[in-house]
Amino acid sequence: MNIAGDKSKAFAIRIIRLYKYLQTEKKEFILSRQLLRSGTSIGANLAEAHYAVSKSEFLAKTYIALKEAAETLYWLELLYETDYLNESQYHSLRADAEELRRMLSATTKTTKDVLSAKKEE
Repeated sequence: MNIAGDKSKAFAIRIIRLYKYLQTEKKEFILSRQLLRSGTSIGANLAEAHYAVSKSEFLAKTYIALKEAAETLYWLELLYETDYLNESQYHSLRADAEELRRMLSATTKTTKDVLSAKKEE
């Protein structure tokens, strides 16, 4: 894959493990399911983007991954502020999610710029 793809897969694995922990140890079923969905969706959308048939499709899938990263940050914040995550868990996961969000933001911006430049030709 690529750096974002590799990082999103590693992040998804962390999210799956966190989901199992929240379900079994904390008996939290609602927020953890939302986190599982959004946190694993980042990599799934990047996997689809990797096989996009056009730059526009690549941009659309990458933008969805970016939105899922933002949503994941929201669920992590809620889990932390409701004491399901301790401070070190939260900051570690948040750092990984923020790194993905920044990477995806840069990718979408660059891709948009390339598409805009092509239209002007």
